[in-house]
Amino acid sequence: MDYKFIDGGVTAPKGFTAQGICASIKASNTTKRDLALIYCDTLCNSAAIFTKNLVKSDAIKVTQKHLEDGKAQAVIVNSGNANTCNADGYEKAEQMCKIAAKALSVSEENVIVASTGVIGQVLPIEPVIKGVEMMKGNLTKEGGTNAAEAIMTTDTVKKEMAAEISIDGKKISIGVIAKGSGMIHINMGTMLSFVTTDAAVSSQMLREALFEAAEDSYNMVSVDGDTSTNDTLAILASGKAGNKEITEKNQDYRIFVSALKKLFKEIAKRLASDGEGATKLLICNVRGAKTKTDAKGVAKSIICSSLVKAAIFGADANCGRILCAIGYSGMDVDVNKTDVFYKSEKGKIEVCKNGLCIEFSEEKAKEILLEKEIEILVNLNDGSGQAEAYGCDLTYDYVKINGDYRT
Repeated sequence: MDYKFIDGGVTAPKGFTAQGICASIKASNTTKRDLALIYCDTLCNSAAIFTKNLVKSDAIKVTQKHLEDGKAQAVIVNSGNANTCNADGYEKAEQMCKIAAKALSVSEENVIVASTGVIGQVLPIEPVIKGVEMMKGNLTKEGGTNAAEAIMTTDTVKKEMAAEISIDGKKISIGVIAKGSGMIHINMGTMLSFVTTDAAVSSQMLREALFEAAEDSYNMVSVDGDTSTNDTLAILASGKAGNKEITEKNQDYRIFVSALKKLFKEIAKRLASDGEGATKLLICNVRGAKTKTDAKGVAKSIICSSLVKAAIFGADANCGRILCAIGYSGMDVDVNKTDVFYKSEKGKIEVCKNGLCIEFSEEKAKEILLEKEIEILVNLNDGSGQAEAYGCDLTYDYVKINGDYRT
């Protein structure tokens, strides 16, 4: 597959512009961007998948209704307020769509809406009205990075990427922005992420593609074990690349999904490494499982273990915690065949052989685990199933951030 990363995010594909500003939704004394608009100059095929949490933001409910026909033309997103568990939440979400629709001269039914931030606080609509008016007429190809900043909450860095591939002899661009730092757990959504492409793809195939691509990327991320109430992954396809529309799971579809997976995996790593209070990216690679399902279950169990995460923070090569997490994963595993290694830029060291902790150099292990990116390599030696999961260490700062998040 002819695949390369290119500059930009959601405005890289043909037809898309965006902007993000400070509308003072977060606080009147901040200059942080907190309101974003993404717009396409043509009606797009569209799809989205959402959190599995039974408590959902009203923004999700409105978006689900608007996407019943598989069409969208714009996205409006605010940060600083989740618009969740509020008596007027649905009304406010609808108002946001109307405000954006009027400014962009599109149908309000073709607007996707999302919110992120504090749960249970009433969303003020006045800043949204003023903010959209400020952005009206100022959406640009360069505004995508501002939109990426505007959807951030406790994130310390923005997450945006774009890639170019070839389908049906045409150059196709795909752009992604995402936010997520805390309240992230493997259960799609996992965060907010918005995807744009100029490929011609049917709405049904877009939905299928999102599920497939997210399964091995976003759904393999965990920061703290909490599944958010607002998780949304949405995609808009303008069709302006001119390829023959993808309407079935053919070779063109597989190329498209493969490109999405690569983008999503890179974003997934950025989400994990920017976990609240995190100092290290943790990647767990499991191979030799009886099935892919078993490999995923083991990788998830290890990446979610608070004891493993704390050990990584302390650079403690405690293989017992790895084995413990494998043991309670619920997967079909013969622990007596399991080997475990730690790896980073400083080298690789084996700490477990055939399910037994072995002697190793504590000094070398600490040197490896003091790096910013750590790999836990697990070989179950029982089949061909493999999977990779992404997480971070558990630090004192995580508690500090979440201890007074609302106040």
